[in-house]
Amino acid sequence: MNIRIHDELRAYTDPLTASEYAALERSILAEGCRDALVLWGDVLIDGHNRYAICRQHGIEFKTVQNNSFASLEEVMLWMIDNHLARRSVTDFQRGMFALRKKAILAARAKEQQEQQPQPEEQPESHASAAAPVAAQPALSTREDVAKAAGISSNAISRIEKIQKTAAPELVEAVRIGTISLNAAAAVAELPVEEQVAAVVAGKKELQQVAKQVREAKSPSKPPRVEPAANAASAPPGDVAALAARIAELETENAALQAQVATLTAALAEARRSA
Repeated sequence: MNIRIHDELRAYTDPLTASEYAALERSILAEGCRDALVLWGDVLIDGHNRYAICRQHGIEFKTVQNNSFASLEEVMLWMIDNHLARRSVTDFQRGMFALRKKAILAARAKEQQEQQPQPEEQPESHASAAAPVAAQPALSTREDVAKAAGISSNAISRIEKIQKTAAPELVEAVRIGTISLNAAAAVAELPVEEQVAAVVAGKKELQQVAKQVREAKSPSKPPRVEPAANAASAPPGDVAALAARIAELETENAALQAQVATLTAALAEARRSA
């Protein structure tokens, strides 16, 4: 059987981690390849890892045909929906798949709109022609994308932020589960060099950096001090208590600033040592 691997399709979905691939390999070695590989003509569209393992170990496998696609982008949409239906997909992966689906549908809608002739260009004899088949609606809002992914719109917002500002090393860390989606979005606010240094430092350092970034964004603020005239008219005990509280908050604020300075210095040192 001649099975063709399409490089773009093989790279389109997220690869398995080393541990996930090893677990799949153990399962196939023990039980065989239970699920059939899916082909579009002679192109493999589902089961790339199973195919590689079966070929490596000489294990038999079955195939099924799905010839319902008219283009490569339809295959990609099918692959995305197929992955979104799996329980093992993380929220980050779900969001990334849904955003890819949004991009495909938006490009398709734009192309169809550009190809559609303007009313003045259409001959009168075509006025009664049948209308074209409506395309699948685009995911035009963040809520649409979130619904397609099965996660919250806030999660989609964080994923979009990671897409735009995160270093590749940080993206890989959140993809394989080294850091949570929320923490990754916080670390993504740092300069790229500091993101990379935090990833290199390991999981605990990543979590600590994320915590420090969040704390730095919302430091404790002392209460608003009333004008001197009002303070003078307050009872002496209240004035003394207010002064003590202001001093306490100023100390806390100074401690937070010192923590941020220490973190920045540590990240710079890690970057120099990397």
